[in-house]
Amino acid sequence: MSKMFSTEKERENCVVIVICTKKDDDRQRKTDEIIRLAQSTDLNVLASFSQNVNMFTKATVMGSGKLEEIKKYIDECEEVVDLAIVDYALSGSQMKNISKALGVRVVDRVGLIIDIFARGAKSSEAKLQVKLAQDKYLLPRLADISGTSGRFGGGVGMRGPGETKLELNRRAIESEIVTLKNQLAKIKNKRQITRRERDKARLPKIAIVGYTNAGKSSLINVLTKESVYADDKLFATLDTTSRRIYLGDGQNAIITDTVGFICDLPHQLVDAFSATLEEAADADLILHVVDASLTNMVDGKEEFKFNIDVTNKVLDELNATKNRLLVLNKIDLLNKPILIGENEVLISTKTGMGIDKLIKIIKNNLFN
Repeated sequence: MSKMFSTEKERENCVVIVICTKKDDDRQRKTDEIIRLAQSTDLNVLASFSQNVNMFTKATVMGSGKLEEIKKYIDECEEVVDLAIVDYALSGSQMKNISKALGVRVVDRVGLIIDIFARGAKSSEAKLQVKLAQDKYLLPRLADISGTSGRFGGGVGMRGPGETKLELNRRAIESEIVTLKNQLAKIKNKRQITRRERDKARLPKIAIVGYTNAGKSSLINVLTKESVYADDKLFATLDTTSRRIYLGDGQNAIITDTVGFICDLPHQLVDAFSATLEEAADADLILHVVDASLTNMVDGKEEFKFNIDVTNKVLDELNATKNRLLVLNKIDLLNKPILIGENEVLISTKTGMGIDKLIKIIKNNLFN
């Protein structure tokens, strides 16, 4: 198997570019999110640019005038700009054209997210899943690497193969994809055996899902009184973590953390992490954790409600249609009351507010 692309943490300078259609009115949310994604890879964001377009330009997505504006900034910037992050899924030719126009390496949204996953993968399974996503991402772009003078990059830390022997590299990547799929299939089978063992123990299964950085791992820590890695970064948790949780009155359950969702999650990662996301579809109860402190307006609704819709869409695609309990977290940061509906609960993993009520609702869902 070829060596995984390097993910060493180099402090590089970048600019971010957000492209919206005329009907989009969430430019600020898109900008804020791509900046946070860039910062999650230890990039220093020097400036952001955005453009609303009626139709995407086939060659470069954005218009020539916007490219000239960004090029002027890069040329006149006091600091060296190492790369440009484009908040759009670019083809290989588009990436090459934008790179040529700006004179810097170009990374698109998909490559950036895959790179964040690569940096965060700890277990052997997560590393296999990320490598599969990298290969699937790189393969259709391989031919467009030629002529980019080293400026082409699928992600911040991902360096594609060199400009020679492209067909040989293509065959090697195709072969590696098959190998990775076989290895992950074996892991999936082991996971199914583990599930059957849990079923024999008759322990109900809880899956924690939600938008990235909503506080899922922190909730597991509170409920299990154990220490699971949690950080205030996007995609801090990539590995599936299962723990036994004691709910009182002699009742136990298995609770599992899952990878966070994000708007326009790259399909390469949905496929690669299917085994992990199956935990949600297989659960008896889904705790959908939301950062309720995100109250900025997006598409006419508060941002946390937008995030709810994104996660629900992914859950629907996974056929994870069983019991869903909406857990509105970080209420200690709210400046005004929030109305909740049925199967919704307000909590704060930081202060402990609402945790006892949440446990009671979990017990009622699983055992009554």
